[in-house]
Amino acid sequence: MRRREFIALLGGAAAGWPLAAMAQQPERMRRIGALMSLAADDPEASARVGAFSQGLADLGWTIGRNVRVDYRWFAADTDAARKYAAELVALAPDVVLTSGTQGVTAIQQVNRPVPIVFTVVADPVGAGFVNNLARPGGNATGFMLYEYSVSGKWLELLKQIAPHVARVAVLRDQTSPAGVAQFGAIQALTPSLGVQVSPVSAPNADEVENGIATFARTPNVGLIVTGNPSAVHHHLIIKLAAQYKLPAIYTSRSNAVDGGLISYGPDWVDQYRRAASYVDRILKGEKPADLPVQAATKYELVINMKTAKALGLEVPATLLARADEVIE
Repeated sequence: MRRREFIALLGGAAAGWPLAAMAQQPERMRRIGALMSLAADDPEASARVGAFSQGLADLGWTIGRNVRVDYRWFAADTDAARKYAAELVALAPDVVLTSGTQGVTAIQQVNRPVPIVFTVVADPVGAGFVNNLARPGGNATGFMLYEYSVSGKWLELLKQIAPHVARVAVLRDQTSPAGVAQFGAIQALTPSLGVQVSPVSAPNADEVENGIATFARTPNVGLIVTGNPSAVHHHLIIKLAAQYKLPAIYTSRSNAVDGGLISYGPDWVDQYRRAASYVDRILKGEKPADLPVQAATKYELVINMKTAKALGLEVPATLLARADEVIE
């Protein structure tokens, strides 16, 4: 090769070196903190993580390549929520995904603002997380559980599947604005359905057990289990409902799968899939203050026929036809 040709070739190769070096540089690793309200070994937890991960993948995020997710599980324990919130924020995440009122509260109590995307929060305005649903205005946005009017649907469905029920206990968190509002929506339907409803506080397992045992002493009673006690004590509640032969309705599909009679509520797993889109938008520069809080768009009606038979209930064909899932 002639000297002039060799120099030209060498010069062309050198010009390409910066481009080649740039092409070989790894993508910037973004960091997501995830403060989850369930226990890590809960089957529902696996479904939620899977939906969130798939949502990220659909938007071009690959865990381990351009994004890292640090999970912490507080299992509805307030002290654990505070501890893990501090741990996650100390890792300097670009955004935090969290679930439930406890999770958002714990993250916001850490004295270092971080963008938050929440799921399954009953009343983000009442809890003070956002200014309003359309324009959150702060460092948090996400996906709320349902409009309060949906709460009345629980009483309607319970009466359809168990027409003999004349008195209904409503397990709720009386310290939560959501618990008060849900009970109000349920109570508004009692005249048309000929049912009396009574609130039962469920702050801990002992109160849940005592409240249900006391209420079950009278005949023709049923149970509505709202979100908070259902999430924390659902195994105990399902066991007690079976023990005392109480028709009960829950808010989550997982409760019906675990032996509850009937459930009606948002598809919580779908909220995690949708949450990935908000995390993606924040990672790309948008602010939580400008992303409107969204309500649930997908609801599930699930009926456990095995439990219905154990309670001696004949499920109406019209109700079975409306069900999204029937567990035999």
